[in-house]
Amino acid sequence: MKFRRQKIDDVQINLTPLIDVVFLLLIFFMVSTTFNQSTELTIDLPTATSNAPSSDRTKNVELIITADGQYVINGQTLINEKVSTLVQGLKEVTEGDYTRPLIITADAKSSYDMVLRVYDAAASLGISKLAHTAQKEPIQ
Repeated sequence: MKFRRQKIDDVQINLTPLIDVVFLLLIFFMVSTTFNQSTELTIDLPTATSNAPSSDRTKNVELIITADGQYVINGQTLINEKVSTLVQGLKEVTEGDYTRPLIITADAKSSYDMVLRVYDAAASLGISKLAHTAQKEPIQ
């Protein structure tokens, strides 16, 4: 009986068939691929200039919602937060021109109800251009 271990030959990996397969795949993809020259989409991107006349900014109606629950329309603080008061304040500031953009700046700590009241007031007046921003720092 032979209990001695027999020496095992080193395992070898023959890479020749693997190279052949990769080469065949490369040829297949080269032959079967078609290249099309497609036209690109033309997109007109908006441009902004810092030299814009200040009269464009005066057309905007800026409404600020503070953290303590007050509405400020173009620097004028409203007495209460009812929708009817907002509608009246927006009528006075816009002077009947409801095409002017309404920029709503809300404090991060203000309630969602206050923002929804502004949307209700804007909808009742027919104001369609709205922009909404948020502030992390308390607005005074």
